Amino acid sequence: MADHDQIFRKEALDYQAGAQQQGTLLRLSPSWTRWAFWLLLTVVCFYVGFGIFGWITQYATGPAVVRMKGRLEVTALLAGRVTSVEVQPGQRVKEGQILARFFAGPEQASLERYQHEFELLLVQRMRDLTNEATSQALTSLRAEMELARFQLEQRLVRAPQAGVVSDVRIRRGQHLSEGEVVVALVQEDSPMEVIAMLPGGSRPLLTQGGRMRLELDGFQYQYQELIIDQVGDELVGPEEVRRYLGPELAESLTVNGAVVLVRAHAPSRFFEADGRRLAYFDGMQGTVDARVKTERIILTIIPGLKPLFH
Repeated sequence: MADHDQIFRKEALDYQAGAQQQGTLLRLSPSWTRWAFWLLLTVVCFYVGFGIFGWITQYATGPAVVRMKGRLEVTALLAGRVTSVEVQPGQRVKEGQILARFFAGPEQASLERYQHEFELLLVQRMRDLTNEATSQALTSLRAEMELARFQLEQRLVRAPQAGVVSDVRIRRGQHLSEGEVVVALVQEDSPMEVIAMLPGGSRPLLTQGGRMRLELDGFQYQYQELIIDQVGDELVGPEEVRRYLGPELAESLTVNGAVVLVRAHAPSRFFEADGRRLAYFDGMQGTVDARVKTERIILTIIPGLKPLFH
């Protein structure tokens, strides 16, 4: 009866009492968890170190356009119909050379009439040198002739300076309004300039001498490194940007919100793309990335740590 009152068998109790050392623990976890733990710890340490010692660069991105520096747009002084175009793109012109002619029928007729009247009065004056009325009429008619010549001259578009015709915007028979562009002139071998429109919030971080890279439309991943020459002193809106670019480019570039105009010069009039040397052309568009800030990766992820690193 006493044997039934015991939970463990006598043999088991004797073995336990005589054991000199404990057995090993029973391992229930798979063997791969051990090396997985050390692998995970290594990866975590790597990324923590990369975040502390690695740096990340932030860029301000916006549209850009290539313009030829010193480009001069010659506009129509008066509204009228084009009767002839005297130049073509690439042609060299001298200062004062006629670029285009507008219809000047009434002005030409008025000048011829005044000249005919002047000749008649001049004959009368020669016959009677004492006739003061004829003398006064000649003086008045001479002023009318000068005015008629001036009005006739207004129907001509002349080059304000010597240069090369880069663009002709008109054709024969076209009707132009006052102020519309007739032709564009540039100096031979004029340098190319890149005008970028970057977000206004990046203005305090943009400085002269900074770097930015240009990716031209149609040349993906072909970056052109540029040096910033000038940063605008104030922010401008979309309407001001369109006015600055002119009617020929205003509708082709989309600007949202306030932007700052940043200018940079191209090192040459050519750029490299896919192993080829290609020329810049006025009006080419692209995207600009300007470097504005460089900081540790961990500070970008956890901004609250910035006081510890400054």
